[in-house]
Amino acid sequence: MRDVECIVLGTGTSAGVPAIGCDCEVCCSDDPRDVRTRTSAALRFTDREGASRVVLIDTSPDLRQQSLREGLTRCDAIVFTHHHVDHVFGLDEVRRFNAVMKAPIDLYAEERTLENIHRVYPHIFQAEKNINPSFVATLQPHRIDCFQPFVVHGLRITPLRLLHGRLPILGYRFDAEDPVESGEDSPFPMAWCTDVSSIPPETWPHLRGLRTLFLDLLRHRSHPTHFTRNEAVHAASNIGAERTWFIHMAHEILHARDDADLPPGMALAWDGLRC
Repeated sequence: MRDVECIVLGTGTSAGVPAIGCDCEVCCSDDPRDVRTRTSAALRFTDREGASRVVLIDTSPDLRQQSLREGLTRCDAIVFTHHHVDHVFGLDEVRRFNAVMKAPIDLYAEERTLENIHRVYPHIFQAEKNINPSFVATLQPHRIDCFQPFVVHGLRITPLRLLHGRLPILGYRFDAEDPVESGEDSPFPMAWCTDVSSIPPETWPHLRGLRTLFLDLLRHRSHPTHFTRNEAVHAASNIGAERTWFIHMAHEILHARDDADLPPGMALAWDGLRC
């Protein structure tokens, strides 16, 4: 594995930033880092056979816009954190990747998420029932279990248990199957932990030794299902990654002001960040 990069497709909360009908300081900001599409990411790399690969983390409702912006032309696999609208409602867009690649796309999620995706997208998963022939995505679903690693084109992926309020969801740890091949500039070992309000004890060992951490930071005020700024900084300090990037930010977070107030080694991510 070589030429590894993580492309942050979106860093916003479910409403996006700017929010519709809002004239707050952040929504009216002329700083491009304060424009946040819904949170998701793409891992792009070259595999052992020299083939280009892209693995998506979630499919936000802004996936089409994000893919065009970042020049994505393929998708080999998708890993889902959970089934909420801002993380799955871009799934229909991946049919264009099918058309370009002339190949199906592997989809990985735990049972609850798979059930909800099938419920929302019957036109994809029960295409034979469509009244008219339709241009729909071709997907190969795979059920995954917490803490049970799987490998996608040389990328070792470990699902991690996180809590989004009372809802158990997944984060992911990413490692190169052969660490020697990933290179000094690789973001691996890397963890993606969005929509987090607490980290269960059994997950902490899997967050050790990270080079890169992406972690939920919604706003300064308390929220029942997301880390606040102080909670996120505290968790990141305990995890101790070489570099922490905060994601899933609401319109209370002003990039220039709040990024400058973070401890060394921690920063606010932005749409289009590559690392």
